[in-house]
Order: sequence, then structure tokens, then C-alpha cells
Amino acid sequence: MVILTLIGNFLILLLLHMWLESRKNKITYTELSFSSLPKQFSGMKLFFISDIHHREVNNCILKEIQGNVDLIIIGGDLTEKGVPFSRVEKNIKSLTKIAPTYFVWGNNDYEVNHFRLESILLNEGVKILANSCTSFKRDSETIDLIGVDDFGHRFDNLEAAIKECNGDFQILVSHNPDIKKKLREVHNINLILSGHTHGGQIRLFGYSITEKAGLSKLKNDLYILVSNGYGTTRLPLRLGAPAEVHIITLKNGVVD
Repeated sequence: MVILTLIGNFLILLLLHMWLESRKNKITYTELSFSSLPKQFSGMKLFFISDIHHREVNNCILKEIQGNVDLIIIGGDLTEKGVPFSRVEKNIKSLTKIAPTYFVWGNNDYEVNHFRLESILLNEGVKILANSCTSFKRDSETIDLIGVDDFGHRFDNLEAAIKECNGDFQILVSHNPDIKKKLREVHNINLILSGHTHGGQIRLFGYSITEKAGLSKLKNDLYILVSNGYGTTRLPLRLGAPAEVHIITLKNGVVD
């Protein structure tokens, strides 16, 4: 009887811990140096958030990024079936007040009326990157932000997106990190931002059906950052893959 009580208490504490992990407002700070980054853009800060799903972006995060980031990038799965559009609109209004905001589609975004979702985004001034590219120019130097449509639905078209680019440095945003399988040398991508996997969401003894999220160096001057994401789908629980958002600082410098 005592053993059963102990097991029961342990399970209750474990579930509480997993729920708290799913509700975290952790900001992961990353500084990346690139020899190819134009000097005019050294110090540029990106706020990256993916897989919001059912959550509302917490005020503590909004306060932290206010006046502290240059661009906001939403890496897909802003919503899913069952999330009220009022919550989506509130999140978008909160983010667009802070900095220019960019969005790529995720697989769960297509579970809802995506025409209505698109309307909300456009009405709030969000730039949707769906197999397209937008450029930023400072003096004579240019960087590109590329976004592909959802890889899982086979809506992505990296070639079409890249054709629009002419910058000296390129950031690719894809909800699904498997876009890396389509990269070729001629694409000259420097940084990939993705989510989708939730870092496994529930990792038992460090293992899950998906790879651990985080930052990886694919080759010289090419990194991929896969986020744990901010929300959850199906179960509102996490273990070993806490909810997170990112502030990424780009630096011009020698890559180790």
C-alpha cells in the first residue's frame, strides 16, 4: 500500500512537472558569427517563435523583446484546429506592435480556415513568406529572408523562393527542418530556422521519436536552429524539451 502511494505521488509530481515544462516562457539566447554576414547587419537581432498552437504569448516575453529585436519571425503552427481566431488575433496584435513580423505556414495552420488566418495576418501587417523572399538593405549591403510553404504538405518550393533573392546573406525559414534535405551548394543559405518537431515534446531518458532540438552546424557558415516550440499539440505536456522562444543575434566575424 505504501509503495502504491509513493508511485501515485511520483506520477502526480511528474505530470505536474511535465505540465509546467509545457507552460514555460524560456527565452533561448543565441549569438551566431558568420564571415559572410554584411558588416552593416552585424548585431541584428531576430525573435523566432514557432508552434504556438493553443498558447497566448506571455507578457514577460513581450516585455523582454520590446525594443530589443529588429524582426519577428513566426515559424509556422501559429494555430491548429480548435484554437479560437480571437486568440490568434491577440497574439498577432501583440507581436506586430513590437517589430516587423514575418510568417511561414506550418502543417497545423492548414487545419483551420487558412483563408481567414491569412486575412488576419495581412490585416495586422504580417508579411507571409510562402515560397518567397524579402530583402533588407542597409547602405549597399543586402540580406534575404526566405520562407517556404509547408514541407509536410509538399507545398514547399525552395527553388521558386530563391529565384527572388539577390542578397549577400540568406536566412531560410521552414516550419519543417527536413527542408535541409533539399539544400544544394548553389543555394548559398547561411541560416535555417525551423520548429515542427517540438524537440520530441516528451523525451524519456533523453530519447524520443524525433531528434533533439537545438543549434547545429551543417557546414562552414551554415547553421540550422530547430526550436522546441512554444506550445504543444494533443497533450499539453513536455518532458526534456521545455517550451522556448529565441532571440538570435547575428554577428559578422570569423567562424570557428
